[in-house]
Amino acid sequence: MYLQRKIDQYLATWKSNEYRKPLIVKGARQIGKTESIRSFAEKNYKSFIEINFVEEPKYKTIISDGYQAADIIKNMSRIDPKKRFIPGETLLFFDELQEFPEIATSLKFFAQDGRFDVICSGSLLGISYQRIESNSVGYKTDYKMYSMDFEEFLWAKGYQKEWMEDMLEHMKNGTPFNEVEIQTYDNLFLDYCILGGLPGVVKEYIRTNTFEGTLQLQMQLLEDYREDIRKYAEGLDQARILNVFNHIPIQLAKDNKKFQISKVASGARFKDYRGCIDWLKDSGLVNICYCLLYPELPLKGNYDSEKYKLYYFDTGMLVAMMDEETQDDLRANKNLNVYKGALYENIVAEALVKGGYDLYYYKKDNSTLEEDFFVRTKKYLVPVEVKATNGRSKSLRSLIESDKYPDITFGIKFIKGNIGIENGIRTFPYFCTFLLKRYIRSLEE
Repeated sequence: MYLQRKIDQYLATWKSNEYRKPLIVKGARQIGKTESIRSFAEKNYKSFIEINFVEEPKYKTIISDGYQAADIIKNMSRIDPKKRFIPGETLLFFDELQEFPEIATSLKFFAQDGRFDVICSGSLLGISYQRIESNSVGYKTDYKMYSMDFEEFLWAKGYQKEWMEDMLEHMKNGTPFNEVEIQTYDNLFLDYCILGGLPGVVKEYIRTNTFEGTLQLQMQLLEDYREDIRKYAEGLDQARILNVFNHIPIQLAKDNKKFQISKVASGARFKDYRGCIDWLKDSGLVNICYCLLYPELPLKGNYDSEKYKLYYFDTGMLVAMMDEETQDDLRANKNLNVYKGALYENIVAEALVKGGYDLYYYKKDNSTLEEDFFVRTKKYLVPVEVKATNGRSKSLRSLIESDKYPDITFGIKFIKGNIGIENGIRTFPYFCTFLLKRYIRSLEE
């Protein structure tokens, strides 16, 4: 069963470009990179040649005669004479690029040769990407892939684009959803929150129409990520990286969700752990949300690099990290318990990143003024609040109404509830988060 993904359209557009360059698809493991590339190749090429540098390390010798495309093709055919290299009809797929970043040097020569399309892929590419970049600068295109967002989850459940267009129209017009729509989307969104967006887990859920076996898959994937840390965290304290990775749910469950290194281990100091945080971010396993120095534009450079929140790249990982009693309560009774705020904040952070936003929050020292996230339009700064209920939003209202913050003219609030627009606050259900960028764009138009 192949699940439709947003990369499908990107790959089709890439192939239609007469001047396309070799493509590098980046992203965490198990998000569907390899499967999507294979599906694309089967539909568009007469010959598809896949080299996995983890499963077939013998192919690391294909650069023994240099990086020219002709030399690499010759060495590949020497290892396996059955491979067919048809000019203009062949896709070469180098998978697990992080195991053999040297092959990136050849991308320049494949681009100049022009007879074969080339796609590279791998997980944890952020760790060795400076090396890959220096080997192929100017002769490649990058694409960052993520786990499935809620829109892709809805596709998997059989909902077509017309449904998403209707949801966006509700947002643009400020029209509340009817009772059936709210109940349907709320239930689907809660299922998505519990499952996360890793295709293997979603497929099992689609196949059985139950949650049977999904937790075991999540737990195994979680262990795979921990194993990646042990394998690839060279020159760093692996134990410290694992401590940070494992401590995220504990800190997100607190009222003050700022990540505190001092809580990770006795005597822990920021300077000793900074490399660990950067490693997890570069690997794609966490999203970092930095604290703004002041709620104004521009955002880049206007933050404190030592104050931040950490979120998992996929909310399914947060769910898998919960204790057994919470797991049972969540699945049986749909009770999010103390993790309610953590779960919804993580899912909104995840949706913002997948929408192309960087993550920022604000908390004023010695004050109750605090805002969960910020995004920007061409002209304005937009605070984004994540609430359990449609209650008072004192901080959001202060940011909108005060003359101190001229870049802020309205705010957005996500709740478990319906659509409403009042006094500059535009309130939407959680399940609309994936449409935020399209909604913001519609306001600009």
